Amino acid sequence: MARQLGPAYRGSAATFFTALSTPASEMEKAFTAALAEATKRETGRPASKSQLRAWTNSLSALARDLNDAGLDGIEVMVEFPMPHNRKSAADVVLAGVNRHTGKDLFVVIELKQWSEAELYEEDEKLVAVPGSWNDYDTHPAIQVSNYCQQLAENCSALDGEPEAVEGVAYLHNATRQSVPGLFDLALDSNVRLFTKTERSAFVGYLRDRFENAEGHPAAERLVNGRIQPNQPLLKKAANVLKGRDKFILVDQQQKAFETVRHAVEGAFAANTKRVVTITGGPGSGKTAVAIELLHYMASAKRRAWYATGSRAFTETMRRFVTGSDKDLKSLFKYFNDFATVQPNDADILIADEAHRARLKSFDRFNASKRSDRPQIQDLINAARVPVFFLDEHQVVKPGEVGTLAAIKAYAQQLNVSHQHISLEGQWRCGGSIAYDLWVRRLLALGDEDGEWDGDAGPQPWTGDENFEVIVAESPADMEATLASKISEGWTARMTAGFCWPWSDPNPDKTLEPDVKIGDWERPWNAKSPSKVGDAPPSQIWASAPGGFGQIGCVYTAQGLEFDWAGVIIGPDLLARGGRLVTERESCKDKDLTKSSVTPEQFDRLIRNTYKVLLTRGLTGVVLYAVDPETQEFLSGLVSGTGTE
Repeated sequence: MARQLGPAYRGSAATFFTALSTPASEMEKAFTAALAEATKRETGRPASKSQLRAWTNSLSALARDLNDAGLDGIEVMVEFPMPHNRKSAADVVLAGVNRHTGKDLFVVIELKQWSEAELYEEDEKLVAVPGSWNDYDTHPAIQVSNYCQQLAENCSALDGEPEAVEGVAYLHNATRQSVPGLFDLALDSNVRLFTKTERSAFVGYLRDRFENAEGHPAAERLVNGRIQPNQPLLKKAANVLKGRDKFILVDQQQKAFETVRHAVEGAFAANTKRVVTITGGPGSGKTAVAIELLHYMASAKRRAWYATGSRAFTETMRRFVTGSDKDLKSLFKYFNDFATVQPNDADILIADEAHRARLKSFDRFNASKRSDRPQIQDLINAARVPVFFLDEHQVVKPGEVGTLAAIKAYAQQLNVSHQHISLEGQWRCGGSIAYDLWVRRLLALGDEDGEWDGDAGPQPWTGDENFEVIVAESPADMEATLASKISEGWTARMTAGFCWPWSDPNPDKTLEPDVKIGDWERPWNAKSPSKVGDAPPSQIWASAPGGFGQIGCVYTAQGLEFDWAGVIIGPDLLARGGRLVTERESCKDKDLTKSSVTPEQFDRLIRNTYKVLLTRGLTGVVLYAVDPETQEFLSGLVSGTGTE
């Protein structure tokens, strides 16, 4: 599927200058209105007044510089989205012809309105800006460097030509004297930093780099070129841990990484503890940040552990990421493993999928994995800097207590400082902001903070070139569609709500076809921790060969991903009156149907369950609902015939 990068604005430098050269001109108003509309379309949120002011001020300064450089023909692209993550966008990308080589040249520009800034706590990679609502941010040179790497690695226009993209951090309101220390950061020669003190140098840089020729052809090649598909997470993680590759982190992802790095260094310097929480939805980059941190800390000879509360996720990481490397394998643990460790036994503990933390650690077979303290407290106790990665919309079981509020409260009780970073990007589901918003509205889950931007309730699926949504006519049709994707080289799995009994393997090493819909029937993935016939062990069902023939549930799919996700919506989630409602009597999950689980808790857990299942796909999802009215409702939404 072709994927394109659509900036909020495109035009020649001459047109760009005309639009912004007259204050409050009708053209300027139209320009900012177009940017605001494009931003809402790409991110699902309207542009703020401060964002509009920033655009006007910063872009006007850039427009004057381009005009003074005499580069009327180069193409200016504003709010240029990053491949696979369209909530992250470079402020400006200039496209044109390299004066020295005659080839395409692209310059990524990060515009900052800062009039002054300084290094945050003497850390050369973090910047504090007086009067900003942020205490600190990533150094803009690092930010623009990561944008350049993202484009170079993912855009066909730059295949084999990484030198064709350069970066500039432009602090157009600052002077060299008002940003002490910011020029000291050593980056590669393709990233530069200018203030208004160096305005003439910036204009000279533009003249030296670009031929005054039409930039439209180069811009077309960048915008409409092929985007490299995301490398599978497990393969990428394995290469990162072995030092063969790296996750390129952008915006809040990079800030999260630098925050943890800074916290570890600060905790050692002050001989104290610090807690960091990092929140974000599916595909926001939590695991990418976590793996980058693990590699960095291990390379720096820090005592580091990576733990989760999910058996499927941990065993998959051990099997497919560490391979036969025993040292790497020993880094991956379970939350229960920290019930009895000594205080600060590790320098850093990376607690991924922390929303799955339990009230207490308990293992009936192993006394060393039992604790009378809250499990979150055990995890905080275990390391000098415990780092919690979580998504509260992925709490799917009673007794899972990993919330931001709970972690913050335990840190306060223990008199440990706490920092929180929110990841807002979207990498999974083709980077489709539209699909992420569609799912949250379908399930009435709201934003990360529980609030809506715009009208709530299920909405018609209006399409997105980066992600495909299909409603199958039957479960057999769904299976056939996914099988065809596998034959084309994609990965795919089928999942379902827990609405059918789950049998143990038969004595003859076969699986009982528990999931029965009409005359179509398939088994759940194996309960067994070992292979059953051709079916892989339960904990690696999502990744091992042979897993396609069974139906997975949330417990074996959570935290993992495939190119195509098939989701059977069982009778525990029904469309009635234009909304989805939950049906307790149809649920077969004994943990969810206990009398101690309130109706409100059950409702939220079921919605969270389907949120997880619906967001496992990287490229597309195939839906089928067992209930006829729900099937008709989904078909109407996806075909465009449904009502809001």
